[in-house]
Amino acid sequence: MIPLARPVVEDDDRRAVIAALDSGMLVQGARVATFEALLAEVIGVTDVVAVSSGTAALHLSLLALGTGPGHRVAVPAYSWPATANVVEAVGATPVFVDVDTQTYAMSQEGLDAAGPLDVVLPVHPFGQMARMRTSSTVVEDAACALAARRDGHAAGTLGRAGCFSFHPRKAITTCEGGAVSTNDPLLADRVRAWRNHGIAAGSSPTEFVLPGLNYRLTEMQAALGAAQLSKLARILASRRHQAATYDELLDGTGIQVPVVPPGSEPVYQSYVVLLPHGVSPSAVIAATRANGVETQIGTWHIPLTRFYREKYGFARGDFPGTDEVFARALSLPLGLGLAEADLKTVVAVLLEAVQR
Repeated sequence: MIPLARPVVEDDDRRAVIAALDSGMLVQGARVATFEALLAEVIGVTDVVAVSSGTAALHLSLLALGTGPGHRVAVPAYSWPATANVVEAVGATPVFVDVDTQTYAMSQEGLDAAGPLDVVLPVHPFGQMARMRTSSTVVEDAACALAARRDGHAAGTLGRAGCFSFHPRKAITTCEGGAVSTNDPLLADRVRAWRNHGIAAGSSPTEFVLPGLNYRLTEMQAALGAAQLSKLARILASRRHQAATYDELLDGTGIQVPVVPPGSEPVYQSYVVLLPHGVSPSAVIAATRANGVETQIGTWHIPLTRFYREKYGFARGDFPGTDEVFARALSLPLGLGLAEADLKTVVAVLLEAVQR
């Protein structure tokens, strides 16, 4: 089976994790601080706070900004549900915005029509940075976009905070894990307090200043993350090369490859295509898997998932761009270790499934 994704775990990663285990310091120690400093350098910000997941990063960012009941937060209708779930978790109201069918990102027209907003939470879909104009506070969901750039700006530097994930399907992994990036030191300290049971960062004696949570990263995860960062350039170069190969192999087939606007430098967390109209992604997924190739949907139409559909009464037609993308999007295998022959096999199996 050619897998959809496989995390890159090499000997240096294993040695780093074993050294952390042998150290006796397992939580929130020097390795976490080192990982945070390395991430800050990669992203280009003054502060990074490592946390237990990308969802935790989003949740803590909203808490640190004081987002809560009565606030309206714009989120794209097409994303992993965590993007909206954290808005519900802090008691705010998610305002779903339709997406552009070319880039899968929150559309400017939809954002302009959303009315007054307190926070805009754009997603950089599948590793390509969204572009938008807004006067609201921005928290970037950059879960898929570490090292992505657009118009000279890096993901995680455009808003008050950027939120990253290191889930195994991301370019680098800490198994589970995430981070908040910011150039606001006061906001960083609030995130640190929320992360660690509400303890004021650096306080001595200990001061509990918030009703905080436990969203800390372990030393083993941080050690793995630091080792992974050392190979980030190699991983991203491979993903970009594979994406370019797919572009060539799929040219003229009727399958729409990812659209990359001028000035965009995506990192291809996933390679997501649009199938021809009328072709069922679920049927293609079943057919490709039967022939040794794992494919998957792109991501979710959040307003049509059960919770949001039942709570807010959303229906098909409310978000036409998202309707179309969700009905046609398919994610293809991508990752370090896939050879050109593997990519050719993927495309051959895909085209056979589409033509059935």
